[in-house]
Amino acid sequence: EVQLVQSGGGLVQAGGSLRLSCAASGFAFDDFAIGWFRQAPGKEREGVSCVNSAGYTTYYTDSVKGRFTISRDNAKKTVWLQMNSLKPEDTAVYSCNVLQRGINYWGKGTLVTVSS
Repeated sequence: EVQLVQSGGGLVQAGGSLRLSCAASGFAFDDFAIGWFRQAPGKEREGVSCVNSAGYTTYYTDSVKGRFTISRDNAKKTVWLQMNSLKPEDTAVYSCNVLQRGINYWGKGTLVTVSS
């Protein structure tokens, strides 16, 4: 059974930092890219960042470039999203994701709230 277990998140003041973790099990972790998505209240879910299976290629949406860093450790089957210089507009539920055999698997989501 594919599982993505998230940790981290919470409440932080603008300019602060948080780190999200996504621990995977139930599949060949080092064969798959992993992504982070977020959904703010009243808005559609958007892709924030992703990392390829080997960890060498990353993608960031424009609004987080230079502030967020995605990384992975295949031995630990874990992906992290380090979020620095957080802004109130980063407030959202963040979820990690893996697409496997045409099926999207999601973490349960974690709320990140950035106060101004």
